Amino acid sequence: MFDASIRRRLAGPLDAIATRAARLGIGPNVVTFLGLALALASAVAAARTAWPVALVLWLASRAMDTLDGPVARALDRDSELGGLLDIISDFVAYGAFVVGCGIGVPDARVACLVLLATYYVNGATFLAYSSMVERRGLTDDLADDRSLVFLRGLAEGSETVVAHSLMASFPTALVTIAWVFAGAVAVTILQRLARAVRVLG
Repeated sequence: MFDASIRRRLAGPLDAIATRAARLGIGPNVVTFLGLALALASAVAAARTAWPVALVLWLASRAMDTLDGPVARALDRDSELGGLLDIISDFVAYGAFVVGCGIGVPDARVACLVLLATYYVNGATFLAYSSMVERRGLTDDLADDRSLVFLRGLAEGSETVVAHSLMASFPTALVTIAWVFAGAVAVTILQRLARAVRVLG
């Protein structure tokens, strides 16, 4: 819901950091894989109930996720492969963290399974939409400089970062947080389907 505005506000600082990283010879795919490694480490920490460590690693991984695109642009290396690696990394990061939480808090396993299911359907919705829009040569005013058309909705990347951070910060409330966020993702699925019907129908 807030992704577009946050991206605009962070554009300047991220571009400055990306320029420095580019001068050091750090490529965008390196940043992507570093973010993925941090996310997987966060999931392991959550599974071991080391919640402060999980939170720090999770936030660090998402910081890397916001940086790979600007680094690619700073090096003039925007590519479809980079976009593919980025979205795969995101899906693995999100899923792994929820799995880690489900292991760390056994009572939350059903809620985490439902949350994973909503992630699966939500991802399928916007990936299929992006592919169809591209194949049919259609335009969408929601498109930005990213490789895919990310349909806006109640639960986007920013909200996912916050939700997962809350799960690590308040593990005793993890069941409730997971159920509430699963509901938010379900609403997002309906919003994205409605958009797809308007554009593709």
